[in-house]
This record gives sequence, structure tokens and C-alpha cells, in this order.
Amino acid sequence: MFESLANNINQALKGLTGKNKITEINVAATIKEIRKALVEADVNYKVAKDVTDKIKEEALGRKIFINVNPGEMLTKITADELAKLMGGTAESLILTGNPAIILMSGLQGSGKTTFSGKLAAHLKRQNKKPLLVACDVYRPAAIEQLKVLAEQVGVDVYTEIDNKNPLEIAKNALAKAKENHNQVLIIDTAGRLAIDEQMMTEIALLKQNLNPSEILFVVDAMTGQDAVNTAKAFNEKLDFTGVVLTKLDGDARGGAALSIRNVVDKPIKFIGTGETMDAIDVFYPDRMASRILNMGDVLSLVERAQRAFDSEESKKVAANIRKNQFDFNDFLVQIDQMKKMGSIKDIIGMIPGVSKFIKNQEIDENAFVPLKAIIHSMTMKERQNPDIIDGRRRKRIADGSGTTVTEVNNLLKQFNDMKKMMKKMNSQSGGKKWF
Repeated sequence: MFESLANNINQALKGLTGKNKITEINVAATIKEIRKALVEADVNYKVAKDVTDKIKEEALGRKIFINVNPGEMLTKITADELAKLMGGTAESLILTGNPAIILMSGLQGSGKTTFSGKLAAHLKRQNKKPLLVACDVYRPAAIEQLKVLAEQVGVDVYTEIDNKNPLEIAKNALAKAKENHNQVLIIDTAGRLAIDEQMMTEIALLKQNLNPSEILFVVDAMTGQDAVNTAKAFNEKLDFTGVVLTKLDGDARGGAALSIRNVVDKPIKFIGTGETMDAIDVFYPDRMASRILNMGDVLSLVERAQRAFDSEESKKVAANIRKNQFDFNDFLVQIDQMKKMGSIKDIIGMIPGVSKFIKNQEIDENAFVPLKAIIHSMTMKERQNPDIIDGRRRKRIADGSGTTVTEVNNLLKQFNDMKKMMKKMNSQSGGKKWF
């Protein structure tokens, strides 16, 4: 996420390394490079100029304290200004009405239907009872896709296969929601490959008749500056209440996230960071600015962990660790829960100071696949007692998992090393909890 932008801005800030004071000359050179980095990331030129002018003005007006070097000071100023550019503070969903109605809008292919499912899962975790509504009557697979997503996240879905009138469907769904005491109605509307009058008229009618508390515009972050232009056109017609940026786990240059708030004056409320139904984050401008500047995002990392890790399973694993009984079944649980947190590179990038060490390295997102295959090829007895895995068993496990005996040996060695470390920490803690 924002990898190229982050690298370029941090390279620009290195220009102040070793300087003992901020001057008009060294700041001007750094600001020029930051502006160049923003424009290359597809940020609107006027927006890039405005924000860098503010950074320069703030930097030259600051006194440098003895224990703070100019590079650190400018990094902090840049982070603050980027956060302001993206809205300053996070803005919550507006859920007024009984039920509250959320109208989804956006072009076809932006990830609107998938995000509708993610949002339903997000609201369910907050103990809300959402109802998904299929009002995309043009794309053949849209209704079926929404039904699959609803089943996947365990929420209700309302569909009318033979009805081609989105307004009628939405009104009928509203009556159903009231009958079933659903607290939130999430209406997935039709998208097009480009903005057209029919599409706008249809969604404007839904807005006029349903009076939604939220109209969310879903946009693919990978479309760069085109995302901003599309948002502007939709906002002029719909006056939406918030933006959702999807596919931020891809090779997005970041310009849309940095420009869109400034251009349409509407908050970014959520970001999509992957394909799973858990891959949704509330948008925090200050946290995103920190990540762009390689300062990490510990709060979001903790929130993802809390969301991904099953509390009961985690308690069982923790108890086994304390008793020195951690086995491959526990290891498998940990792998599955880690995968729920999102892409490995994205997670590593949230740890302060770590992202700069991996910026030029390829991270294998499928690294856990052969490990899981090896564990699944073990018998239950072998998982619980790895010490019994002799040469003959290792050959069988390798053949069954499509790996080599060397790979099986490496996993067993790493697992034994990890168990030794856990045992040592247990003995040093004197039975007290260390995690």
C-alpha cells in the first residue's frame, strides 16, 4: 500500500539527514522532491502544491529544539499535513433511522458488491443486524454474488429474481427489514463501465424515495486520478456522504486517497485491503499518513489482530504454551488466524521502522501454504507428538504434501526451536503470564 509514494517521500526527507538546522535552501530542495513524489503517485498537481506549500511554511516557522533534528521535525510536519489533507480525523458511519439505510454507489468493477458484504460483516461484529439488498438487476452474477457473500458472513439477504425494478425491490426490502427487525439496510446498486444518465437517474430515485442516512461511493484506488474524477462526477449528481477506497492492497500509487477528500470535500470512511470479508478498515487519516512515512500503524495492527483471532482458540493455545504442550494443531490455528489479518507485507508495514527494511524485498504471500500442507499430511498422533516422526514418517509426509523431506525437516527443526524458546520463557516467568 503506497509503497512507491512512501519510498519517494522518505528518500526526499533523507536530504535533511546530518543537517543541524532548517534553512530556506535545504527545505526548498526537500519540498520540491516531496511534491514530485506526490505528483508521481497521481495526486492532483494543485493539491500536491498546496500541501507542500503548507509543509514549507510550517517548517520555516518552527523553532528546532536541541534534541530534535531537522529531518525528524520535517517528517512530523509532513505527517500532520498529509493527515489534514486526508480529512484529519476518522468519521463514523451515520446510522439514523429504523432501519438505517446505506446506499452503495460506484462504477462496475470498483468492488461495490464485495464491499457490501464486508460492510455487513463489519456491522455484524458491532452487534447490528444488517440486511443486504440486491438491486443490481443488470449484471447477471450480481445477485448470486451477493447471496454467496451473505451466506459467507452469516447475514440476511433480500433478492427478487424476476423483478427488474430496483426501487420496488428496495421498498419491499425495507418492509421486510422492519418485519424482521433488521437495524441496517445495505443496498447494492447497479454499476456501469462508465457514468451514464440512466445509471444516475436510477440511483437518484433510490435516494429520493428511501432517504438513506449514508450514500457511500465505492472507488477502485488502483484507478488513480481517474478515481478522483469519477468521484467528482458522482458527487455532483448524488451528493454522497462518504467514500470507500477498495483494492488498497494492490499496486495502488496512493493519489486517490490523498486527493479525493480535497476535491469532493467528503470523508473517506473505509478502505478495502484484500479479498476476504475481514479485509475492511475504518479510514484513519493520521494512521495512513504514518504508514506513508514508514512510521508504522500499531493501532490498526492491534485492531486487526483482535478481529482475526478467535478468543476461545487463542485461550486454548495460550494454555498449551504455558503447560509446554504447544503442538502442530496449535501451530495450525495460529497460521489460520494470521492469514485472516491480511497480506503479510501489509501487516509488516504496520510495524514501526520495519517497512523500510522490506521495501525492496519480495514477500511470498503463499509462504504458509507448504507449511499447512505438511501439517495436514501428518496423522493426529504425529501432530500431537512430533518426536515420533522418524525418517519413514518424514518421507510419507513429504510425499503426501507435495514437498521434500528437506522441507519437512526444516519445519520440524523450526518447530522444535520455537518450543524450546517457549519453554525457556515459561521457566523464566515462574509460571506467570508473559503474553
